[in-house]
Amino acid sequence: MNIEVHPATVERFDDVASLLRPRRDDASACWCLAFRLTSGEFNSLTPAQQPDRLRELCRDTPPPGVVAYLGGEPVGWCGMGPRSGMERLVRSRTIPKVDEVPVWSVVCFVVKTGHRRQGIGHALLTGVIDYARANGAPALEAYPVDPEGSRISPTLAFVGTTGMFEGAGFRRILKTDARSGGLPRWLMRLDLQPVIEGAGTGPV
Repeated sequence: MNIEVHPATVERFDDVASLLRPRRDDASACWCLAFRLTSGEFNSLTPAQQPDRLRELCRDTPPPGVVAYLGGEPVGWCGMGPRSGMERLVRSRTIPKVDEVPVWSVVCFVVKTGHRRQGIGHALLTGVIDYARANGAPALEAYPVDPEGSRISPTLAFVGTTGMFEGAGFRRILKTDARSGGLPRWLMRLDLQPVIEGAGTGPV
């Protein structure tokens, strides 16, 4: 199974939209904006404005995520970017900033129905790691749930699971006060470049 992962540039926006748009055009959706905007900014957007805002972000470098393709069909999305550009994280009281390393954050996964349990999520994460490293990110952070031995629904796993990130080399830094579906979320870290002298990685 040949899964290709590409940066979500504006030329690929239609593929991004096919994965993120709600079933009804007049319905509000996240469009991977909730982490990037203040609550006021996000709530002020109409359903028609939400995709337009994400399209503009796809013009940026880095883009707001990566897209996975299987046989040329878009089947998965992973939202990522510098933590400093994630307003919800910058202001978060439950997912703290642990040091001064200018990390990039991995914030969400979407896998198209009918393609789950086919390695799409792992391919997306590998694609993010490769892209972030190639573009000079010193480290990646993620905030996945710890299933604690139980199975969880794809809806609750949109932030990823601790096992998935540990399999990619991430390590647990601290157990946050954030929860998803009642499950604890961990702040995890993967160093991509030589560690900056004097910059720590928080409690282990």
